[in-house]
Amino acid sequence: MRKGFDREKYIAMQSAHISRRRTEIGGKLYLEMGGKLFDDNHASRVLPGFTPDNKIAMLEQIKDEIEILVCLNAKDVERQKKRADLQISYEDDLLRLIDVFRERGFLVENVVVTQISAENHMAHAVSDRLERLGLNVFHHHSIPGYPSATKRIVSEEGFGSNDYVPTSRDLVIVTAPGSGSGKLATCLSQ
Repeated sequence: MRKGFDREKYIAMQSAHISRRRTEIGGKLYLEMGGKLFDDNHASRVLPGFTPDNKIAMLEQIKDEIEILVCLNAKDVERQKKRADLQISYEDDLLRLIDVFRERGFLVENVVVTQISAENHMAHAVSDRLERLGLNVFHHHSIPGYPSATKRIVSEEGFGSNDYVPTSRDLVIVTAPGSGSGKLATCLSQ
């Protein structure tokens, strides 16, 4: 049987592309990384040669240059959304992700709670809990008309109303427990 995926080639090519992109940008680069970074069992089942930790293995090659920023959608907290594969809440998965990243030597200090409003009482309680655990928590709000109302989005009432997240490294990986978390909007807001 032929191998459908070459792990070493993937790691080398992705690392080189990230390095090249950073040189082109000449400053801070935010990379939105969806999907599972270290436990992608689905991809490993459907793509022969892909291992569940390909993405994190690639990032480990440059981990001293990386800061990880994790997003959590306030609406997912309010709905008590769970990861289907692990049957844990997104809040618990966020904490699990942070622990795994830190165990592997990655810098993780900041969390962005996205699409938050005054009515999101559970999400505010989660924010407080995360702060008690020593994390820096920032809030990003829903923007009416996102993603098509460009003038509003790039105004003070759009991205301008979001907390700015200070980061200490020039390569920031933005990830989350699940899809629809506001990863891309967080990158754009920064």
